Amino acid sequence: MIVQRFVMKILFLNLFFSFLLLPALLFGQNSKDETLLLTGRLHTDSKIILNNYDQLPTVFTDKLPGRKTPILSGILSAIVPGAGQIYNEDYWIAGIFLAAEAALITVGVIYDNKAEEQTASFEKYADANWSVVDYAIWLNTYEGASISIDPDESKLPWKRVNWNELNAAETGSHHLPPHGEQQYYELIGKYHQYSSGWNDFSGGANEDLISPNFLFYSGERGIANDYFNIAGKAVICIYINHLLSALEAVWGATRFNNDIALNVRVESVNFANRFELVPTLNFRYSF
Repeated sequence: MIVQRFVMKILFLNLFFSFLLLPALLFGQNSKDETLLLTGRLHTDSKIILNNYDQLPTVFTDKLPGRKTPILSGILSAIVPGAGQIYNEDYWIAGIFLAAEAALITVGVIYDNKAEEQTASFEKYADANWSVVDYAIWLNTYEGASISIDPDESKLPWKRVNWNELNAAETGSHHLPPHGEQQYYELIGKYHQYSSGWNDFSGGANEDLISPNFLFYSGERGIANDYFNIAGKAVICIYINHLLSALEAVWGATRFNNDIALNVRVESVNFANRFELVPTLNFRYSF
């Protein structure tokens, strides 16, 4: 009601100024010092009089209170989905985009945390059950390598092996990265050439024999990857939600502005012995 009263006040002010301008308009319409020749017939004379006055222009009030700026609306929703819709007063649409944003962020955070926890778990399992020392011994035994191995078993396995000699001796398609790198944990649970490093390996020279620990570890890594994939898709959907919200906000602002059409004009009205110029207000609201 407050907004409606404010709008009506503006409209009445426009009408008031229109009335103030009417005398100037009327005097300005016929500046020629001419005498109109009338016939005495009402119908004919009214046409003669009207034809000697220029048509008053139609005035459109485009700058109505409450008009929305599509670009601003789009920017708001691009930053925070639903913000542009709130600006457009499309509150239920804003709720949809905000709810989607909250849900997607929640899913992304939850599964990213699950992936990190799963990663820490399988890396701990790998450090306890896969040894680069055993892998180096297998290369020395079955591949004729001469990799230096520190006999001090109190040291961590990855600190007992000369890594340069290890990589030089590897004849497979891959070379083992240093301990701790992401590729280190990926390769030992993905390729058969590293099967001999698992503590339950019993294949001898046959590196293609996959041990139970190898299979279990591969499954644990797969679970972590699945979690990361879900989190990644949630992030992609967040970007899509921002884009869709921005596009809808621009369209919504345009729709909002088109919903209210206001036309203020001056019309000529013929009476029996005179004609008058009457300000007319046309108001249309589209649902």
